[in-house]
Amino acid sequence: MYNNAITRRMFLQRGLRWFGMTAIPGLAGACVGRATGRNRHVVEEARNLTLKEIAHKKLHHGNGCFLNVFGGPLHGNPWWPSLTQTTRDPDSILYNFSYKPYYMDEPVVPVSIDWKAVKSTPGLSITFVKHACIMIKDKNQYILVDPLFFELPFVQAFTPLDFDLKDMPEPNHVLITHGHYDHLDEPSLAALDPNTHVISPLGYKDIFKDLKMKHRTQLDWFDAFEQDGLEVKLLPCKHWTMRNPLLGANDSLCGSFLIKTSSGKTICISGDTSYFRGFQEIGREFYIDLAIINLGGYSHGIPRFMAHLNSRQAVKSFRELRAKQLLIVHWGSFRLTAEPVHFPPIHLKQEMAKSGIADRLVHLNHGETLYYSPN
Repeated sequence: MYNNAITRRMFLQRGLRWFGMTAIPGLAGACVGRATGRNRHVVEEARNLTLKEIAHKKLHHGNGCFLNVFGGPLHGNPWWPSLTQTTRDPDSILYNFSYKPYYMDEPVVPVSIDWKAVKSTPGLSITFVKHACIMIKDKNQYILVDPLFFELPFVQAFTPLDFDLKDMPEPNHVLITHGHYDHLDEPSLAALDPNTHVISPLGYKDIFKDLKMKHRTQLDWFDAFEQDGLEVKLLPCKHWTMRNPLLGANDSLCGSFLIKTSSGKTICISGDTSYFRGFQEIGREFYIDLAIINLGGYSHGIPRFMAHLNSRQAVKSFRELRAKQLLIVHWGSFRLTAEPVHFPPIHLKQEMAKSGIADRLVHLNHGETLYYSPN
């Protein structure tokens, strides 16, 4: 049963935290930059190791925080990459003024989902809810990724839910990729049964304690949860996480998920990530039927190690993953950076066509479902 305990106090707390993050934007980069700067030798050592070797040696474990072992600013001003890339990167802030005329075309799309069809259709299905939130039905169990049902303070929103949460299937498992507020949303989690099983990277203990969600599995990179033919494995990514700018960045881990469904398909969920060499290794290690890649929030001048994939990088990452099909999420709900919210699918379709693989793109609008026939 869904919990309606979305309290005013929780909403105000979330608003204050978001205000703190927007009021001190440079602190995030400084925190991450200092962490990597102090551990330059770790970054250098990781260059010559596989992902599994990095995970086995726990090079990503720092002193009281987790490290971006795949690179970032190693010395000096952590914002220097931001200053240098603006002169050469078409996704950087100097190029963003051309987007403004398209803002008037950004659609507000209420999200309506035929949950009866999802429930009654056997086999495997993937429903794009909003932002990076997806619901995976795997035979008789449901996996909800990065649940986000409501709006975010101070961020323009375009996909309000147009269905009653009580109609949505209760998830058996909730997957959290990392702790940024558009992926770990406390009011959305509070709307779920507190006994729901949560699978997340290491950390986030206090958040789930406050939510009274005690049924948890915490994973380090390459750890896995297995049950009833389902396997959920946490894989590395190149990103960062922070909840409170005053406490600093990366006190909890972030990652991607590889889901081997009991239906027989394997799904790779990128979560938020920059491009990194790990895509090649993951593609060589695992057979992937569907790659779900986060695409959106890429047109800015912040350092690439803190950013998201752009359309070119998404295509490159997809090819290196060797997945059969590509689906993108993380677009259309919030204007996180300068590009209009409806641009990522347009940009991606163009890049897929340039690469001659447009037929491998699966497009879902918000509220739509991809159904796989039962084996």
